[in-house]
Amino acid sequence: MIQTVAAPKPLSPAKAAARPLYAELADSLQNLIEQGTLRPGHRVPSVRTMSRQRDVSIATVLQAYTVLENRGYLEARPQSGYYVRPRPPSLAPEPRMAKAMAKPSYVGVNDLTTEVMEYALNQNYVPFGSACPHHSLFPNKKLARIIGSVARRDPTLIGRAGMNWGYEPLTREIARRYLQAGVPIPHDELVVTDGCTEALNLCLRAVTKPGDTVAIETPAYFGFLEIIQSLNLRALEIPTSSREGVCLDELRDAIEQNDVKAVMIMPSFHNPLGSLMPDEKKQRLYNLLCEYDLPVIEDDIYADTHFGDVRPKPLKAWDRDGRVMLCSSFGKTLAPGLHVGWTAPGRYLERVRRLKFTNTMGTTVLLQKALAEFLRDGGYDHHLRSLRRAYHQHLHLFLQGMQKHFPEGTRYSRPQGGNFIWVELPARVDTLRLRRDALKHNINTAPGVLFSVKDRYRNCLRMSCSLPWSDEIEAALRTLGELIKQQL
Repeated sequence: MIQTVAAPKPLSPAKAAARPLYAELADSLQNLIEQGTLRPGHRVPSVRTMSRQRDVSIATVLQAYTVLENRGYLEARPQSGYYVRPRPPSLAPEPRMAKAMAKPSYVGVNDLTTEVMEYALNQNYVPFGSACPHHSLFPNKKLARIIGSVARRDPTLIGRAGMNWGYEPLTREIARRYLQAGVPIPHDELVVTDGCTEALNLCLRAVTKPGDTVAIETPAYFGFLEIIQSLNLRALEIPTSSREGVCLDELRDAIEQNDVKAVMIMPSFHNPLGSLMPDEKKQRLYNLLCEYDLPVIEDDIYADTHFGDVRPKPLKAWDRDGRVMLCSSFGKTLAPGLHVGWTAPGRYLERVRRLKFTNTMGTTVLLQKALAEFLRDGGYDHHLRSLRRAYHQHLHLFLQGMQKHFPEGTRYSRPQGGNFIWVELPARVDTLRLRRDALKHNINTAPGVLFSVKDRYRNCLRMSCSLPWSDEIEAALRTLGELIKQQL
């Protein structure tokens, strides 16, 4: 939506004569951005519209916009116009890395996970505790039309059982996209699954048996912990940086001191830290896995949400002997409600196929065919660009809001993709108590204890930032900040 920007108060004749018109215009727009009148992601008036509003030449407006681009306040988008650029808030310290676990541990039943997810589905609660993206971010109507069209053209798809490893046009589209990212995966080595969770589950079952030890990052995505618990495995938590991912020295020590059978990892925009492992470190990780002949299950579900110009390569890009079992889905980028995922399990392909058959036999062909058509018509890349801009804008506004309302001494991760921020509050804060207090104000949170098999991260939160910014969201952050300060 194009906004009308009010003119600033006139300068005194002496000051006006001393400064060029473009500089005056640039300064006035900068003030509006800093005051929050123009927020990150907002489109500013076109050059011609601004020229008419301020009664200045087009050349003057272009100079002013160029100045604001150079200062980092605006960004030009081809064939779209100028937009307010997200600017990093004042730098706060980042969360500290956890200590290593002495020995592996079975995962205990945690009813809190179920509770957090149930409240996430309740629209009466502000869902800070859920990593599920907001429905408004997706092309729901277009997908609904494609699904309806596919069903009308071949209604027998509804009545046929989905016994398959994957619908070939869809696996070809997925393989093509990975090839563009520098990862050549044959389309017939992909297994389409019922979401990423099934892909992870199948891969873990393919390389472990009950009682085995699995090395995972910490804090760990609680979905990993739930899968490990369901398979009666033991988890060994490896300290992980909020900036560059798992600590390889700690991983090596853990492997040498324990009988580790597999590694589960999320190198690109780790949940909940948001960390991105550099390419050089991915190479060293792969070399380490080869040295100890270990399989690795890679969750690549957030890689397409990157804020940079280039999609991060998955660890699979370095795989030369099929030990990397790549897993992902469209759940964070296109269609969370369809639950369509996939895995490229490398040397374990036949095991995963057999497990898929005994687990769900196949994934609904109707949905696979609809997604293949959406990917083929070129709409996906355009949608991803919009989605990444939205995620980037939301993260910026949430971080800005938390720094405004949360107490001094709070530490924040600074993700380069994804839709959540890991928050380390002052040591005296108990986020389990905070959760109970926040629920009274219809705010759902994800306490740090969810992300470990031990009683860790009591003063931490994972904050979901996928919601469009609004006065209600800021009010909820303010309330959360007040509840935190009451504990101090």
